[in-house]
Amino acid sequence: MPEGDVVYRTARRLGRALDGRVLVRSDFRVPRYATADLTGRRVLETVSRGKHLLTRVEGDLTVHTHLRMEGSWQISPAGRRVPPGDVVRLLLANTEWQAAGVRLGMVDLVATAGEHRLIGHLGPDPLGPDWDVAEAARRLTRDPRATIGEALLDQRNLAGVGTVYRAETLFLAGVSPWRPVGEIEDVEGIAALARRLLHANRDRATRATTGDPRPGRDMWVYGRAGRSCLRCGHRISRGEMGAQPQERLIFWCRHCQPGEPAG
Repeated sequence: MPEGDVVYRTARRLGRALDGRVLVRSDFRVPRYATADLTGRRVLETVSRGKHLLTRVEGDLTVHTHLRMEGSWQISPAGRRVPPGDVVRLLLANTEWQAAGVRLGMVDLVATAGEHRLIGHLGPDPLGPDWDVAEAARRLTRDPRATIGEALLDQRNLAGVGTVYRAETLFLAGVSPWRPVGEIEDVEGIAALARRLLHANRDRATRATTGDPRPGRDMWVYGRAGRSCLRCGHRISRGEMGAQPQERLIFWCRHCQPGEPAG
C-alpha cells in the first residue's frame, strides 16, 4: 500500500493539474455518487492526510480518495483517452488537464466541514503542517502491551507509516518490532525518526533510507529477507505481524534489533 510519501507526492501532482481551475468534466464511476456532478466548480486545493487524499472544491465539497493497494491517479492533457474497461473510478478534468483515478480503493464526496468523519480518527501526520511528535508518542503508548511494530502501523497513532517505513525506522532505532511499546524508553524518538525518513523521501520518486539509491542498497532491511545486513552482515529476517487476516510483512535484523517474535 502506498505510504505517506507517495500520497504526498500524488497530492502535489493533483494540485498542479487541478488546483485553481474550474472543472469541465466530473465523472464519478461508483454507484453511490453516480449522479454527482462537480462541473463548473473551481478546485480550491488538494492535500494529503496520511494515506488519504482530499480534493476540496467550491461549495463546501471535498472529494476523498484512498489508493489502497492498487490505486493511482493518472494525470494527462485534457481529452486524452483514459484507461479502458472499468478500472477508472473517478475522472476530474479542466480545459488543460485531466486526472483519472484508477483502481481507487475509496471514493467519497462529503461536505468539507464534515471531513472529520473520514479522517478524524487519524493520528499526527509526519508530513502534515500540524505534526506533533509528543501527541504521536502519546498515541503509540496507549496500549503498553502492543508491539511497537503493530503500533506503528495503526493509523490512529501515526498517519502515513506503512510496512516500508516501519521496518526502516525500527532498524535505524535498533529496536525489535516485537518489543512491547511499554518497554521502550524513547518512543518519541522513534516517531521523530519515522518523520525524518518520510520527509527525506517525500520529494523524490526513488525512495532510499540508506543514502544509497542503488537497487539492493537503498533499504536497510525492507525487502531484503535472507540477504546480509548492510550494517552487521547477519541475515535479514522476514515474518508477519498482526492478527489474521490483517497480518502484514515485517523485516528486521536479529543482530541489530535483538528480540525474538512472541511465541
